[in-house]
Amino acid sequence: MVDIVLTRYDPAWPARFEHERERIVAALGERALGVHHIGSTSVPGLAAKPIIDIILVVANSADEPSYLPQLEGAGYELRVREPEWHEHRLVRTPERDVHVHIFSDGSTEIARHLSFRDRLRAHDDDRALYERTKRELTQRDWPTMQDYADAKNAVIAEIASRIERR
Repeated sequence: MVDIVLTRYDPAWPARFEHERERIVAALGERALGVHHIGSTSVPGLAAKPIIDIILVVANSADEPSYLPQLEGAGYELRVREPEWHEHRLVRTPERDVHVHIFSDGSTEIARHLSFRDRLRAHDDDRALYERTKRELTQRDWPTMQDYADAKNAVIAEIASRIERR
């Protein structure tokens, strides 16, 4: 079983993201087409697992030689390779406190993550609902972190349905 621990929002999280953004851009230069802070640590006031989630946009995430050696040289480790799901890759710090989700330019996952983040930033009611759901879920036993993440899908879909009605 994994232990899911939420912490209160930390105002240092945006600065930590900025530090990682600079590290990524220093490693990749113009190959980093976009670097975005996502996930709960990107939403002021929202409790979160203390992991900085980042989306890195590259021209083609399947073309690992164009970016992966540079990210590994900057200290990140390849953790996930999912060619069947939007050609997603994930690198993380050895401390596991930063996760960089890599997608190709134009992937629908980029807009999905950013619009969800922006919705939570702008709507206190949805932010409260999301946090309440996360806190309830942390009271259960989860075999894996992915099981916990999957359990949030219903509330994410509910909030996302309000984004699409704009």
